[in-house]
Amino acid sequence: MVTIQLDIAQTIGIAAILLVVGEFIKKRVNVLARYFIPGPIIGGLVFSVIALVGHQTGLFAFEFYDNMRAFLLLVFFTTIGFSASFALLKKGGVGVALFLAAAVGLVVLQNLLGAGLAAALGVHPLIGVAAGSISLTGGHGTSAAFGPLLEQAGAAGALPAAIAAATYGLVSGCVIGGPLGTLLMRRNGLHPTGAAAGVKPDATLLQAPSSALTGDTEMYASILITVSIGAGTLLVNWLKGMGITLPSYLGPMLVAAVVRNIIDWRDAELPLRQFEVVGNVSLAFFLAMALMSMKLWELAEVAGPLLVILLAQTVLMFAYAYFVTFRVVGGDYDAAVIAAGHCGFGMGATPNAMANMQAFTAANGPSVKAFFVIPLVGSLFIDFFNAVIITGFMNYLK
Repeated sequence: MVTIQLDIAQTIGIAAILLVVGEFIKKRVNVLARYFIPGPIIGGLVFSVIALVGHQTGLFAFEFYDNMRAFLLLVFFTTIGFSASFALLKKGGVGVALFLAAAVGLVVLQNLLGAGLAAALGVHPLIGVAAGSISLTGGHGTSAAFGPLLEQAGAAGALPAAIAAATYGLVSGCVIGGPLGTLLMRRNGLHPTGAAAGVKPDATLLQAPSSALTGDTEMYASILITVSIGAGTLLVNWLKGMGITLPSYLGPMLVAAVVRNIIDWRDAELPLRQFEVVGNVSLAFFLAMALMSMKLWELAEVAGPLLVILLAQTVLMFAYAYFVTFRVVGGDYDAAVIAAGHCGFGMGATPNAMANMQAFTAANGPSVKAFFVIPLVGSLFIDFFNAVIITGFMNYLK
């Protein structure tokens, strides 16, 4: 077998090409766009299929430069830390706090169910976590970030399992959202009550300021990110010396969250748009590079248990949205729309939640509150809490 070794420049170059290939395919295959499959995932899967052919035929294999991928992971989670503004959580009101609590509760249950079923089916419990909140509430980005860490902890095939589970979740979350909302509406005799029943959204909560990408603000953002990464790694090393082991990404994420809230407290300006750009670019390249090195042949070993876990997760999502989310956020028409959106949110991603709610409200009536609450939780808070919870499960189960 011929081993093709790629250095840092070649690895990044191929990742860039795969980003273009993924977007090209996505624009021409409607089903991929309909379910919001990320372009980097599509391009990376194309390359991983090529690697699978090489492995199965015994003709060739690839070796990649992995250090850059580790750094991109740190950058991505640092930008997530900067999104955790507790001032905005307070400003968002009770509805945001209640839905965040419901979403965090689902994260815990997804991991408990996944790990428990995995152990019962005879596979590593961390495979169940890969098919839990990592891939479902977290989506492809979190799957690509945590998959290699699960494999390092002993769960062989965790990365392809997480990617497969995330793709399944994007589809199933859209499938069950509408029927759930309709069932809640009919059984509870709900009707839309107009804009007065909702919360008038504050545009400053829903999106970052559209400041120009000037040299000064780009430099400011870069300094905050790199200082947070440096301080975060020092924190991780210091805690390790005291016998407390944290993943390398968690320190920078926590430091960034502290910096964000200090700046909020000082009422100073933050380069939020620049953080978003840096986070999106680092995530796109990280996804492509993670999937380039994915070993699809390892998925066969866990495919059967993975399917059982995912079917059980679908039932959990439906039941949780019906019995918990709906009641926690108010038990009214807005709550039914949020519950329908939570199916897309808890099984896939925020865009899937928005698609669920748009389809439901187009047929049944508007809900200002739902379109305010879910994007705020999805864009600012859930990734932070999810990463912390996943880390706890990883440390306990490895």
